[in-house]
Amino acid sequence: MYIRNSIFGVLVFVSFASFAECDKTTNAANTTIEGPGLGQPAPEEMIKAWNISIFPDGTGLPIGKGTVAEGKVIFKAQCAICHGPAGIGGAAEELSGGEQGLTGEYPDKTIGTYWPYATTLFDFIKRGMPLSAPGSLTVDQTYAVTAYLLHVNKILPEDAVMSNETLPKVEMPNRNGFVWIYPGLKKSD
Repeated sequence: MYIRNSIFGVLVFVSFASFAECDKTTNAANTTIEGPGLGQPAPEEMIKAWNISIFPDGTGLPIGKGTVAEGKVIFKAQCAICHGPAGIGGAAEELSGGEQGLTGEYPDKTIGTYWPYATTLFDFIKRGMPLSAPGSLTVDQTYAVTAYLLHVNKILPEDAVMSNETLPKVEMPNRNGFVWIYPGLKKSD
């Protein structure tokens, strides 16, 4: 692996065949890959550490759990500085409080009105939050913050516990609000 899109977990391989001096390496399938001779191949340990993609069906979710109450404490300490109390009123994007939905004159793209999958929320928080220390939250802290944000968006009750088993079962309000753009493939929900 040479280049990886860390937001969506898509591997992108680039061919530099036009370079005059290319180095050659082989991948796991013993296929020769040519490159421009820049950098070095990523060690397996590094690839494994980066391979944290979470899919809508829950594939890739790590084992763990967190409660709404725990998430509220973590959110106040780690997230409210940017997103405001309960995800409203900070300098960063609002995460809750979407009253107009997506069809009003000024669409509210909050977690409760826009996001189609709760698993994607977990993935984004685990990978990129808090902004000052991306990826620093533990798995359990990430489940807790996810639970809290789903609660303040009126998707989960206050006593909810999120885990690798419960998170994929959360039905987001905008689950069917996106248009499937692959006409030849069936959408699997």
